[in-house]
Amino acid sequence: MKIKLPCSQFSYPKKLLLLLMKTFIFLLCITAFGLSPKSSYSQDKITISKDQVVTINEVFHMIREQTDYRFIYSINSFKNTPKIQLRKGEFNIENLLKRFINKGDLDFDISSDHIITIKKTNEIIEEKPVSKTNIQEIEIKGQVITALDNVPLPGASILEKGTVNGVITDFDGKFSLKVKNQDAILVISYVGFATQEIPVNGKTNLNIILKEDADSLEEVVIVGFGRQKKVSLTGAVSTVDMEDMKTNPTSSVSNALAGNVPGVMGMIQSGQPGRNISEFWIRGISTFGGGSSPLVLIDNIERDLNELNIEDVKSITVLKDAAETAMYGSRGANGVILITTKRGSDGKIQINFKDEFIYNTRTITPDFEDGITYANLLNEARITRNEGPIYQPEELEILRLGLDPDLYPNVDWKDQLLRDGSMTYRVNLNMSGGGPTSRFYVSGSYINEGGMYKIDESLKDDYDTNANYKRWNYRLNADFNITPTTIAKVGVAGSISKRNSPGLGDVDFWGSLFGYSPIRTPVLYSNGYVPSIGTGNQTNPWVMATQTGFNENWVNKVQTNVTIEQDFNFITRGLRMRGIVGYDIENINNIQRRKWPEQWRAARARDANGDLIFTQISDPAELNQSGNSSGNRLEFYDLMVNYDRSFGNHNVGGALRFTRDAFIQTVDLGTDIKNGISRRNQALAGRLLYNWNERYMVNFNFGYTGSENFAPGQQYGFFPAISFAWNIAGEKFVKDHLSWINLFKIRYSYGKAGNDQLAGGERFPYLYTISELFRRDDDGNLIQPLEPTGGYQWADYGSDRYYGGIIYSQVASSYVTWEVATKQNLGFDIETRGVTANLDFFKEERSGIYMTRNFLPAMVGLESTPRANVGIVKSQGFDGRFLYRKQLGEVTLTARSNITYSKNEILERDEENNVYAYQNQEGFRVDQSRGLIALGLFKDYDDIRNSPTQTFGVYQPGDIKYKDVNGDGVVNDGDRVAIGATRRPNLIYGLGASANWKGFGLGVHFQGAGKSTFSTFGKTVHAFSEGEWGQVMKGVMGDNRWISADISGNHSTEDPNASYPRLSFGPNPNNFRESTFWLRDGRYLRLKTVDFGYQLPESITARIGVQNLRLYLVGTNLVTWSKFKLWDPELATPRGEDYPPIKSITMGISVNL
Repeated sequence: MKIKLPCSQFSYPKKLLLLLMKTFIFLLCITAFGLSPKSSYSQDKITISKDQVVTINEVFHMIREQTDYRFIYSINSFKNTPKIQLRKGEFNIENLLKRFINKGDLDFDISSDHIITIKKTNEIIEEKPVSKTNIQEIEIKGQVITALDNVPLPGASILEKGTVNGVITDFDGKFSLKVKNQDAILVISYVGFATQEIPVNGKTNLNIILKEDADSLEEVVIVGFGRQKKVSLTGAVSTVDMEDMKTNPTSSVSNALAGNVPGVMGMIQSGQPGRNISEFWIRGISTFGGGSSPLVLIDNIERDLNELNIEDVKSITVLKDAAETAMYGSRGANGVILITTKRGSDGKIQINFKDEFIYNTRTITPDFEDGITYANLLNEARITRNEGPIYQPEELEILRLGLDPDLYPNVDWKDQLLRDGSMTYRVNLNMSGGGPTSRFYVSGSYINEGGMYKIDESLKDDYDTNANYKRWNYRLNADFNITPTTIAKVGVAGSISKRNSPGLGDVDFWGSLFGYSPIRTPVLYSNGYVPSIGTGNQTNPWVMATQTGFNENWVNKVQTNVTIEQDFNFITRGLRMRGIVGYDIENINNIQRRKWPEQWRAARARDANGDLIFTQISDPAELNQSGNSSGNRLEFYDLMVNYDRSFGNHNVGGALRFTRDAFIQTVDLGTDIKNGISRRNQALAGRLLYNWNERYMVNFNFGYTGSENFAPGQQYGFFPAISFAWNIAGEKFVKDHLSWINLFKIRYSYGKAGNDQLAGGERFPYLYTISELFRRDDDGNLIQPLEPTGGYQWADYGSDRYYGGIIYSQVASSYVTWEVATKQNLGFDIETRGVTANLDFFKEERSGIYMTRNFLPAMVGLESTPRANVGIVKSQGFDGRFLYRKQLGEVTLTARSNITYSKNEILERDEENNVYAYQNQEGFRVDQSRGLIALGLFKDYDDIRNSPTQTFGVYQPGDIKYKDVNGDGVVNDGDRVAIGATRRPNLIYGLGASANWKGFGLGVHFQGAGKSTFSTFGKTVHAFSEGEWGQVMKGVMGDNRWISADISGNHSTEDPNASYPRLSFGPNPNNFRESTFWLRDGRYLRLKTVDFGYQLPESITARIGVQNLRLYLVGTNLVTWSKFKLWDPELATPRGEDYPPIKSITMGISVNL
C-alpha cells in the first residue's frame, strides 16, 4: 500500500520524513532484538543516585541494572541478613561486595565472563569442648557514633562474624544483638566509614566509634574531555543535583538553573506560554560587544536547552574558568554548560511514567485606577497646567453613578481581558533497558500550557485567540557493542511545538491593555456596535484580544548524532578514541490569520431623539491568511583521542580533540548573499594532566580555534590554560590528626578563552560592503517611485530622472580579531561528614572587545565608521555552594545554599571625548544606568528663582528639581551621571532545605537577587504623558503626590518631598527624563518552590505491580518580597507591559515499573 502524506505545516521533503521514520523504527527494533544473554565487557562501577537503606538483594539488582555482571548464589544465603545503608555516589563494585559479603561466612569470586559466584567460605572450625557458659547466648547492647562530631549513626550494620546474624542501629545509633558466646567478633560497617571488627571478650555494652573512609566514594563529573573524578578536578565546575530538578515543575531547563547553581545568574524574561524562559549568564556580564550567553552543549553538540525535555536529562555541568573552557577556544569565553541525556543500561526494562496537572496564576499584575479616579486625575492634570478640565461636575456624577455606560463608561480592562488562572498539562513516558550487546532509552513527552487571555465565547468553535503553547518531544538513545572493544551510540531526538497568540500579537495586546483608559469607550455599545477610538495599537483592547484573528508559530526540530567509541587497550592500557557525527534540522513556520470587525465611534452628545451619533472608524475585513517560514540545519563533526593511565601513585592523562561545525540557513535567505553562506567553525583542542596520588595535580589545556569572521592571518586563535590543585586532606598529618576531613583542596587556574560573536550578528567585517542608493525589487529592477537608501542622489536640470551612486554600507576592518578573556580562579573544596562546601574567587579581563569606532575625526570623510577591537572590561567576584546532609534514624535532612556575585568595570571603550570625565563610560559598569540626580520637587517660585536654570522646557513648583553636577549654573545633559546600578543584578543566591521520612518528603527553596536598579517610564507610570492614551497604574504615585493648594485647598499638599511630581497633560520634558526620581530598587527574595511528596511503601506497590509510586504537590513562585510593588521585579522592565511570571500549583504522580 502506498503511504500518502497529508499536507504539513513544514517544508520537509517526503523522502526525508520517511527516512527518519524508518531509521527510528529500525533502531528501536534492533535494540529490542539485541537483548541477548551473550557476554560483553562492562563497567566496574555503579552509581547510587541517593542515600537509601536497602537489602543485599537490592544491591545485586542495582549492579545487574548498570553492568553486565550476573550472580550465582543460594536462594537462602541472605535470608536473615540485615539491610544496609548506601550513600549517594559512585562505587567500585568489587569494593562494595567486599564490604557487605565478606563480613559473614560468605565469599565471592568474579569470573572472566562477568559471573559473580557467592558461596560459603571453606574455613573449617575445629570443634573444642566448651563449657555451658560458652554455648549460652549472650546479649550485646551498644551505640555507634561518628568520630567527626560524636553523633549517633543510625542505619549502621552490626554483624556477628562468620554468621548471618545481625541488626542495624536505630534512630539513636543504638543496637541490641544476641551472639553465640563471649568470644564472638562483631563487624560494624556503614558506607562511607571504615569497617571495624570488635571482639566481644565478655563485654555486654559497647560504645563504637566509626571513622570516615574517604576512599569509599569516588564521585565523577562530566567535563569537556569526558568524565573526571571530582577529587582530581583543578578547574571551577558546578554540577546540578538532578534529584532536586525532579521536584522542579518547569518545562524550561533555563528556569531551573538561576538560583540553584553557583556561577549561573539569570532573569525570567516572560511568563507567556512558549516564552516562559530565562536569560542567563555564567558569572555575570563581561563584555559590551557581542553575545554574552554561554555555550550550551547537549550530548556534545550545540543545541537549544529550552526545547529539551527535562525528564531526558541525566546530568548538567557548568564549566566556569579557563581551565575548563579554554579547549572551546572561540566559544568558551562566556562559559560552557554541558548536558548529557539519559541512556539505557543492562538489565530488565524499566518504564517510568510522570503525569502533572498545573494551575497557573500570575505573580504580580499591575492594577489600574477606576474610571472616576482616572477622570478626576485627568482634570487635575489639565487644571494644574492652566488648561480647562475635560469632565464637568455633572459628567463626573454620571460616571460615578454609572448612568450612561455608552458615553461615560467605567471599564476594568484587566478584568475584561485576563483570566484569573490557566491550566497546564504535562505528561512524560520513558522506557530503558538492554542486554549485554545493546541498550536503549526511549521517551516521549507532551506539554500543553494554557494562557490567561479571555476569548469571545461566540467564536470559540471557529478559532482560539488565547495564548497557548504545545510541545511534543521524543528521543531514542541506543548503544550497541559492535565488538568487545567497540561501542556505537545512536541518538535521534526532536520536538514539534505550536505557539498561539491573538491576531495582533502579544506585544500589542499588553500595549492596548495598558494604554486604553477605563473611560474611553465601553467594551461594546448598547446596540452591539464595536467601539474604537482608532486603529492599530489604539484599537479597543477587547477587539485587539478577541476579534482580530490569531497567530500560529510552528517549530519542528530533528536532532541526530552517531558516536563510535573504540577502546585501544589491546595496544596500550588507557587509550581510547571517540568520533561523533551530528546532523540537526530546524524548520519554522509563522502563520497569521487576521480579520477586523466593523468599528464605530460615538460622539460625546446624543441626537434629538437621545440616540447615539456614530462615526465609522473601520470597515470589516474577513479572515485572511499570510505567513512566512525559515529553516536551517547544523552539521557537526568531532574526533577525540584520550589516554589515561596510572603507574602506582602517578596518574597521567592526555587528549586531543578536533571539532568542526557548519550552520546553514536553508529557507528565507532574503537578498543578502551572506545568508546563503554557511557559518563555519573548526577547532583543535588538547589536554595534558598529571596527579600524584590524587594529592598534587596539574592540568594544561589549549584550544586552537578558527572562525570565518576574521581575515586570513587573523582567523585562528590559540587559547591556553594551566591549573593546579593540592588536596591537603591527602597529607599524612591531616589523615592522622584531622581524619574527619575527607577533602580539602585548593585550586588555581590561569588561562585564556575566546569569543568571536560580533554585535548584531555581523559577518565578514574584513570585507567592504557596497550598496546602491536606491532599492531594487526581487527581480533587480529599481523600485518606482524611487526609494533612496541614503547618501547622495542627483538629476539633470529640468529632468525628473534621478541617478544614484553607491556607498560603503560597511567599511572593512582587516585587523579585526578575537575578543579574548583572560581568566583567573582561586577555589577551595571542603568535604567532611555530611558537609560539602565550595568557594571560588574569580577575576577576568576581557580585551579586544569588538565595537564601532566612535572617536574618528570628520576629516577622514567616512559615512560609516569601521569596527575595531578596542574595548576592555574587567570583572571579578565569587561563587560558592554549601550542602549539609544529616541522617537521623529514618529521617534524612538536607540544607543547601548557593551564591554568585559578579561586578564589572569598563577599562577602555572608544568614545568621544566628553567635556566632563564623569560622562565617559570608562570606569563604570556595562549597561550602567545614566541620568540626572533629582533633589526632590520645587517648593515654590522662589525655589525656582534661587536654583540653577533647568533647560528642559517650562517648569513650575511641584516639578522635579535636579542637581547642577558641574556647577555651571545650568542643568542640562551635561549633568547626566551614572545613577544606581544595572538592571541585571550583581548578586544571585538560593537557600533551601528538605526532609524525608518513611516515604514522606518536604522541601523548600528560596531564590533572590541582590543589588540592581532600573528606570520606570511610559504612559502608565508618567501619567497622561501621552494625553488620554494610557491608564494610570495604582501605586505609582505612592501615598502622596504634589497637589496645588488651588486644587486641594490645603498648602500641606504642596510637599517638595512628595513621591510624585505635579501632574501634567501631554509631554513634560522636565519631569519625564531619566533620573534618580524614577529609579527603582530591583532586589527581591522569592519563595521559589515548596514541594511535598509521598512515596508509597513497597508493601503497597508490590500488590499493584509497580516498583515505585510517588504522589507530590509543588508550589512555584508562591511569595515575592521586594520594595518594588508595581510589577514583578525580576522582569526589570521600565514599563511592565509584559506577561508576568507564573505562580503555580502542581499536582503530579510518578510511577516506575
